[in-house]
Amino acid sequence: MKTTTDRRQFLTMLGTSLGIGVLYTAMPAAAATGAPTEFFNFLGEANGERPRPFSFVQLSDAHVGFNGPPDPLGTKAFERAVELINSLPQAPDLVLFTGDLTHDTEDKDVHAQRMKQFLEISKRMKVGKVKYVPGEHDAGLDGGALYREFMGESNYSFDHAGVHFIALDNVSRAKPEVGPEQLAWLKKDIARFPKTAPIVVFTHRPLFDLKPDWEWFTSDGDEVMNILAPYQNVTVLYGHIHREHDHTEGNIRHLASRSLIFAFPDPEQAQDKKPIAFDKEHPFRNLGGRLIKEDNGRASVSSIPMDEVQLSLREFHEINGVQQILKPLSY
Repeated sequence: MKTTTDRRQFLTMLGTSLGIGVLYTAMPAAAATGAPTEFFNFLGEANGERPRPFSFVQLSDAHVGFNGPPDPLGTKAFERAVELINSLPQAPDLVLFTGDLTHDTEDKDVHAQRMKQFLEISKRMKVGKVKYVPGEHDAGLDGGALYREFMGESNYSFDHAGVHFIALDNVSRAKPEVGPEQLAWLKKDIARFPKTAPIVVFTHRPLFDLKPDWEWFTSDGDEVMNILAPYQNVTVLYGHIHREHDHTEGNIRHLASRSLIFAFPDPEQAQDKKPIAFDKEHPFRNLGGRLIKEDNGRASVSSIPMDEVQLSLREFHEINGVQQILKPLSY
């Protein structure tokens, strides 16, 4: 397909740690310039919705119900995240929560109460939609039965503003695995899309072998990647590791968000998987509620460091593909 689209830029995503996770702004270049293009019309026809600018936030690992060493904050970082999201100049369209909403317990009644508490806090967010996937603490003990009772299906997909979002469950089988049924569903789900379609996958565990001896992997993650590999604009968002991480394999970029309870160390520098010690002088350090700026003793979000991720067009066998390129902001 030949188009007149500016191949230098397709989509821009602004990612900031915000201390609460990551804020992304998807900005199709054609929408930004107002220039009509055959390519965006093509995506609109193929995906059912033409791309338009929007923003979304990734949050992860609130572990509602956990309270004690190494972090006595309980839900305070989670609640601070809600406050920061509600204080953004423009409300994001979506919040994607990448697992471990609650901390597990064998007492079903207690776990149900933790689910209710999580929902009560998350519903304070003034956003269009909040979408979830389970973590092993939500679904590992009962195969996800309680999670589905409160949150709905653990894997699903939806379209928003011309981008296809896919929620993958890699925890409910009581091991780090997606499973053959879900792999078949994934293959069928994306079969209708052109290889240029913007796709965001959100899940809990990393889909690559980040640190297998720390259980930072998914056993059939390679099979997931093989299904996604033909698509040239795929971003995978995940949690579980309680730290920021950025990894690229082929066309696919994997981004992890910080947790909202406690942090883990860099596996390349630490021998043991031990949470980073709580710092009472800086209680939100390495967590979701990091202070952005302090003014006369009052925290404010007036200056936010950002990374710009440009998803740029390129020609591939006469088809406009999308390749993800990391580029620092100039301001």
